[in-house]
Amino acid sequence: MINHQSAKQTEAVIKTENVNVYYGNFLAVAGIYLDIAKNQVTAFIGPSGCGKSTLLRCYNRLNDLIPSFKLQGAITYHNQNLYAPEIDPVQVRRRIGMVFQRPNPFPKSIYENIAFGARINGYQGDMDELVEKSLRQAALWDEVKDKLRQSGLALSGGQQQRLCIARTVAIQPDVVLMDEPCSALDPISTLKVEELIHQLKENYTIIIVTHNMQQASRVADYTAFFNVRTTEKGDRQGYLVEYDRTEKIFQNPKEEATQQYVSGRFG
Repeated sequence: MINHQSAKQTEAVIKTENVNVYYGNFLAVAGIYLDIAKNQVTAFIGPSGCGKSTLLRCYNRLNDLIPSFKLQGAITYHNQNLYAPEIDPVQVRRRIGMVFQRPNPFPKSIYENIAFGARINGYQGDMDELVEKSLRQAALWDEVKDKLRQSGLALSGGQQQRLCIARTVAIQPDVVLMDEPCSALDPISTLKVEELIHQLKENYTIIIVTHNMQQASRVADYTAFFNVRTTEKGDRQGYLVEYDRTEKIFQNPKEEATQQYVSGRFG
């Protein structure tokens, strides 16, 4: 029996209830129940093709950009259905920000990378203050404060990723989604981003997709393990195996498949 209730010990910001994700007639991810706890880090782990990133992108409606995408079931954010007809996906993405696998700064100055999104979203406050605050939150201010007018593209890979995190928090979201944010980074930059994730959860709810078991065990409060099964048609379908506190998933999981995956014996 899958434990779906573990995040209910704290307030659930996002609830995923019996969600199926289709691309055309292909059921890519099946029967997901998952509550995301407020101001906690939740990691999605599992082999390639198990639906981690697909589900992550459901939370800020990025999959809407794929013409064949269809979602069944319900995803609620503070008890509001994210897929209700009256909900504006752009507003969803304001509240639920995203940091991608590869750093993707705008081809603008460091300052404008932060200010651009805030300006588009109608920010009325002191922009200099917001830029500094966002860069401080991303642990980048001391490294870039004297070169704010230089291009964001001139920064190192690790700095670019932290700039993208600063850009995301500048629009003051509630939830931050991170899709393998360290996969293109060196170990030192990875460590800085992981330290940053620990700091950010004081103000944000964070969901991170990672292939790195050690990273999940270091940064996450909760961990969801997804797996792939082959259907009768021969399709590969993602599903949730187990979801619980991270220490439980790594030290005492209920399912044998989880045990094999986290111990590196997964076939």
